[in-house]
Amino acid sequence: MASILILNGTVVNENSIEEKDILIKDGRIAQIRKDLQHVNADRIIDASGKHIFPGLIDDQVHFREPGLTHKGEIYTESRAAVAGGITSFMEMPNTVPNALTQELLQDKYDIAAQNSLANYSFFMGASNDNLDEVLKTDPKTVCGVKVFMGSSTGNMLVDNQKTLEGIFSCSPTLIATHCESEEVIKRNTATAREKYGENVPIDQHPVIRDEEACYASSSFAVDLARKNNARLHILHISTAKETHLFDNHIPLKDKRITSEACIHHMWFSDEDYAEKGTHIKWNPAVKKATDRAEIIKAVNDNRIDVIATDHAPHTMEEKQNTYFSAPSGGPLVQHSLLALLDMYHKGDFSLETIVNKTAHAVADMFDIIDRGYLKEGYFADLVIADLNNPQEVEKSNLLYKCGWSPFEGHTFKSHIDMTLVNGKVVYENGMIIEQDPGMRMSFDR
Repeated sequence: MASILILNGTVVNENSIEEKDILIKDGRIAQIRKDLQHVNADRIIDASGKHIFPGLIDDQVHFREPGLTHKGEIYTESRAAVAGGITSFMEMPNTVPNALTQELLQDKYDIAAQNSLANYSFFMGASNDNLDEVLKTDPKTVCGVKVFMGSSTGNMLVDNQKTLEGIFSCSPTLIATHCESEEVIKRNTATAREKYGENVPIDQHPVIRDEEACYASSSFAVDLARKNNARLHILHISTAKETHLFDNHIPLKDKRITSEACIHHMWFSDEDYAEKGTHIKWNPAVKKATDRAEIIKAVNDNRIDVIATDHAPHTMEEKQNTYFSAPSGGPLVQHSLLALLDMYHKGDFSLETIVNKTAHAVADMFDIIDRGYLKEGYFADLVIADLNNPQEVEKSNLLYKCGWSPFEGHTFKSHIDMTLVNGKVVYENGMIIEQDPGMRMSFDR
């Protein structure tokens, strides 16, 4: 494996920003310090004027394989991910078939071992009737167990109290939840249908999937976790009220209950439905500007622990349907870091916070071995970005299989120059460089 020496870059790592050189050998960081310019290497990269970040670890993506490959594939979406600076991902179980057995879960790992350009892990799926399979999950090789405590795809809504108690009391690993109250959503949907019939406007999405639906489910999950001392992680927080469920007085390493914010809930608000329509239809829904502001505040004050994408592509044809027929979700992995860097330029986040929430905290929370930091001995997963080189989002430069983005037409202030996965350059100057597949992540549990 070729050695690489990166010189003169501004390294953002462990709450510091300083110019350092990085020597990479055998896929790992061999040295990281100043004044390595006299060291020999097979390739030398001058990163003068550029910032170097640990590769992002996205703890929530939907890459659609198997069964939904007309929307996306592990191959296509992992390519888009590395172009966006994401070097590792954790993928959700609501594919077709749902990953509800250990054999079906292994099928996804087998696909990724052949086709994923990024490092990978896959959540084991829970349903009302597969507790025995869930309890077989190996915490050292699987990132977590996913529980849909709200509407979902296929047989994955878990609303049986006995099953939930079994998962929360006995899960061998972290439990990640999608929290929306099915009862509240059904009631709100009926009200909307009474008023609009089948032609419900898209701006009613955050009315149907409202604050009450989210908080009722999230607070129930928190209570269940406390009762059972479960390791709970609540995904895609979308309301200001939910942020107050979480503690910021406890160090992350000691937290039993953690939470995640997603890019779209910090970028868009309900004011954007008029322009974006179903392109910003997500579950949970994008809500008020006041919710967005409080989520950003909660990320900064450590009530919210990590930032992810919930990347969930659908075809343009699917998205152009009417409200009830248009699926929820959208593609985001190629632009998550760029969006966060725009938020840095606005003053929403510091660079240190971006790194903490997209790399360090994810690695710490999931106990990922040798990733998430720029440290000697760690895998060389990193991204080099130019913070002052604008990049416009156009169809011609999208790598998503679905071929569209909610950011189309937007010019980001920053540009991703290069991404390395396990010490290999996989993205450079706008081009994907096909390398060996990424690695299955492992966990120190």
